[in-house]
Amino acid sequence: MNASSSRLRRLSALVRKESFQAIRDPSSILIAFVLPLILLFLFGYGVSLDTTRTRIGLVTEEMTPLTQDLAASFQASRYFDVVIGRDRRLFEEDLVLGRVRGIVVIPADFTTRYTAANHPLIQVIVDGSDPNTANFVQNYAQGAVANWERQRQADVASHSPAISVEQRFWFNPELTSRNFLVPGSIAIVMTLVGTLLTSLVVAREWERGTMEAMMATPVTAVELLAGKILPYFLLGLTSMTLCVLLAVFLFGVPFRGSVAALYALSAAFLIPALGQGLLISTATKNQFLASQLALISAFLPAFLLSGFLFEINSMPEVIQWITFIVPARYLIPSLQTVFLAGDIWPMFGRAISVMLTIGAIMFMLAARSTRKRIG
Repeated sequence: MNASSSRLRRLSALVRKESFQAIRDPSSILIAFVLPLILLFLFGYGVSLDTTRTRIGLVTEEMTPLTQDLAASFQASRYFDVVIGRDRRLFEEDLVLGRVRGIVVIPADFTTRYTAANHPLIQVIVDGSDPNTANFVQNYAQGAVANWERQRQADVASHSPAISVEQRFWFNPELTSRNFLVPGSIAIVMTLVGTLLTSLVVAREWERGTMEAMMATPVTAVELLAGKILPYFLLGLTSMTLCVLLAVFLFGVPFRGSVAALYALSAAFLIPALGQGLLISTATKNQFLASQLALISAFLPAFLLSGFLFEINSMPEVIQWITFIVPARYLIPSLQTVFLAGDIWPMFGRAISVMLTIGAIMFMLAARSTRKRIG
């Protein structure tokens, strides 16, 4: 029997052994299938960046046709759930307790100043402890007033305004946050399956002593790593496929790209994810430490430093440089593009090449750590 045939037989035996172990291990099924479903349902149903029907208090200190017309404009807005009162003090406690998110005050001299073209003022009071909601209330209150004033000018004029603005949003016309949150969450799921699961499984073998037994055989470090990787590589692609099917058929996320691009990007991402899991397990040889390191070095960066929830350009410059070594930074925008825009292969090619480069570095470090020795 020649050397290549012997290596192939050893590798095949390792893959079968690892596959059977993954099937028999409840934690593998939990991490690969149950946990992704939970995360996907959370991001699909529980997490939304769409701010609609924010409850505000609207104070009209004078009751004139003009202020009533302006109040009706706020009530007709699809962004506000309006409660009307005559005194701002009625809403102060509600604002502190969070029962309303802002107070809009139409002052008593509004009609007089508006009639005299003397720049009437409207006061917007918001809770600054929640900056995102505060900015939303402020911006949409200004928008409601601007729309009301344009409508009045259009009613007074004998013709429509000379210039009208028509907004058009590409790829996600409804600006539905689910359409980019769910594809991004698939990358988070693959990070868990690739890095966390791999690091736990291999570290468990170090703890039980079975790794030393395998290292005492003619199996090389490369064959050992390949035998560990292939079953979890296929498991990661299977978990990704399940998530994509749920995203399209359950959550209604459009899929405009190709299956080939989807699997090419996912396969390229799993290389650094699995390599990082192997490196963590060989460095720690302890399940508890491996799980903590996997969460800190893989899950948290993928969640916080990939552009999934927070814009990278708004981060400090030092943090922006760190994001370049986070594989999820390249997968998440690519997945969102596959789902919402279609195939853009120049973008995909750059992302795949960077992820494969990071993966090659991870595997070289893991191979150096996995020496053929006992202990």
